[in-house]
Amino acid sequence: MRIVHLALAGALALSPLVPLPLISPAGAQQRAPESFAPLARELLPAVVNISTSKNVAPRAGRPNAPEMPQLPPGSPFEEFFRDFFNRNRPPGQGEGPQQRPRRAQSLGSGFIIDAQEGIVVTNNHVIDGADEINVILQDKTSIRAELVGTDPRTDIAVLRIKHDKPLAAVAFGDSDQSEVGDWVIAIGNPFGFGGTVTAGIVSARGRDIGQGLYDDFIQTDASINQGNSGGPLFNMRGQVIGINTAIVSPSGVSAGLGFSIPSNMATRVVAQLRDAGRVRRGWIGVNIQGVTDDIAEALRLPAGTRGALVARAQEDGPAAKAGIRSGDVIIRFNGVAVPEMRALPRIVADNTVGSSVPVVIWRDGKEETVTITLGELPTEQRQAEAPAAPSVQGPVELAGLGLRVAAITNELRQRFNLKPEQRGVVIVEVVPGSAAAERELRPGDVIVEVQQQRVATPAEVQEQVERLRRQNRNVGLFAVENAGGQRFVPLRLNARSGAPG
Repeated sequence: MRIVHLALAGALALSPLVPLPLISPAGAQQRAPESFAPLARELLPAVVNISTSKNVAPRAGRPNAPEMPQLPPGSPFEEFFRDFFNRNRPPGQGEGPQQRPRRAQSLGSGFIIDAQEGIVVTNNHVIDGADEINVILQDKTSIRAELVGTDPRTDIAVLRIKHDKPLAAVAFGDSDQSEVGDWVIAIGNPFGFGGTVTAGIVSARGRDIGQGLYDDFIQTDASINQGNSGGPLFNMRGQVIGINTAIVSPSGVSAGLGFSIPSNMATRVVAQLRDAGRVRRGWIGVNIQGVTDDIAEALRLPAGTRGALVARAQEDGPAAKAGIRSGDVIIRFNGVAVPEMRALPRIVADNTVGSSVPVVIWRDGKEETVTITLGELPTEQRQAEAPAAPSVQGPVELAGLGLRVAAITNELRQRFNLKPEQRGVVIVEVVPGSAAAERELRPGDVIVEVQQQRVATPAEVQEQVERLRRQNRNVGLFAVENAGGQRFVPLRLNARSGAPG
């Protein structure tokens, strides 16, 4: 299980289930099931344990020490045996030159989705780095598994097993139909206790737990712990609506906060892994950031509109070729609304590589539509190249913003460790308590745009600020680069020097 102190697929011990009436959206009264036993009996044969092993280097200074027995992760006996072996290790052992690798084992969960072909779904982190993978059926039969494909970005892996006897399988359901409050059950292999069934409800949807660009987890209070990773989360129709992946836990055991990959995301990933062994995702080549209230005001976005602000369109990327540029706000992609920044990578990824799609952007106070031909998401994102170097000019104070800026010179490049190709106007001083300080601007940050206009000299920055003030604009949008990348920073233009913005 992933512990976020997140723990990978986890949650705490079950409290007794109290049957309570549920109210459907239509207002009809429903009751909790008197027993989950009939559903559990039907589903258990399709849920499997995953056992992996790999060679690991011996511990330094202890090459000949007796090895502790391999136990399920989190086993209550693990600490006992570790202390016993450390106490009883003969003095002087571990100093010989011969160091043999040892076998490390781990356990997880999975489920069969195709009985005829023996297709098993689990988490990537369950099998990552393993040189041997075994699938253990409910009747304890252990079968060597073949790795079909993995997708680390969504933490999904697909295995294949061959078995003479008929296998049981389960099907994916529609996770978009699940609602907060719906009953769910989880089945898996926590701490090595295979065939464990727990029950709870859908606690929330669309959770971002900081694990990657495609975070869109179902949160559940069904008890899941380490070893549940890769196991299924079922609805009351016996359909898989999630793959149990992570828990939030300060202790490493369930705290009632478990997270599952939605089945609608998993279905698409699994299909590609089965067909090609890898996942191809749509890509447009932009660096994006969220739209704050101040940024929305600066760009004069309609009330309630947010979308994804383009901080940089990578040179020669699909978006740049389509005419999208820094400062554009993507508000709809191929007919799908972009409610906020973190939704865009998932929406783009769901589209077919090579397809041409309409994209609605906000630019210069109005909507525009461009057509983008999707590329394939590369392993490493390319960075856009900088424009030509500006002429040198002395430092300038930006009154009301708490900033002093200067043209980039060799001396300033060295002082702030700027790259040779860096262009723009460097911040040399930030007044404490100023609008700039409140936005966490720092000396060494480089202003490259003001209100989506490129700037190469301090005079150009000052000119753009004064232009905005003449237009009675309260907020100016500054594109700022540093070692962490490029971001847009909204600054209030009417702020007095030295006063918070």
